[in-house]
Amino acid sequence: MITLCHTTIDTPIGPLLLVGDGDALHGVGFASGPRPPRVDPAWREDRAPLAPVIAQLEEYFAGERTAFDLPLAFTGTPFQVAVWEALREIPYGQTISYGELAQRVGRPTAVRAVGATNGRNPIAVVVPCHRVIGTDGSLTGFGGGLPTKRALLELERPSLF
Repeated sequence: MITLCHTTIDTPIGPLLLVGDGDALHGVGFASGPRPPRVDPAWREDRAPLAPVIAQLEEYFAGERTAFDLPLAFTGTPFQVAVWEALREIPYGQTISYGELAQRVGRPTAVRAVGATNGRNPIAVVVPCHRVIGTDGSLTGFGGGLPTKRALLELERPSLF
């Protein structure tokens, strides 16, 4: 049985809850977002196993990192994992539509299901669900709130907005 640990870090977009097991990152959630993640009582608070995650997030927010190099552990259906893996392929500073994401996972008619799965991304920021926008270029739903989505996109591409 895997023992998960957690810690919360302060970032320019607010506190982030990190969850991992020392071998892989299991979650990054917006601790003060519209739907803050809950800390499971079985998790232990321990910052040390999450040190590589913390370091890479600090580099990202400092504008020094454009890609994360962390082992990830997704828990979901094969479809969900395929969507989350496809999100990882969206380059830093670029955006795609939900329709394009649906095409990338080989399910061009499943735009709503792709959108719902994008919204359930358990590893925010590191798995860049913020890079998916409406077909018309509008910012649409985001677990951390639209101001946070805008801030992440502006961090990656200041001239975008």
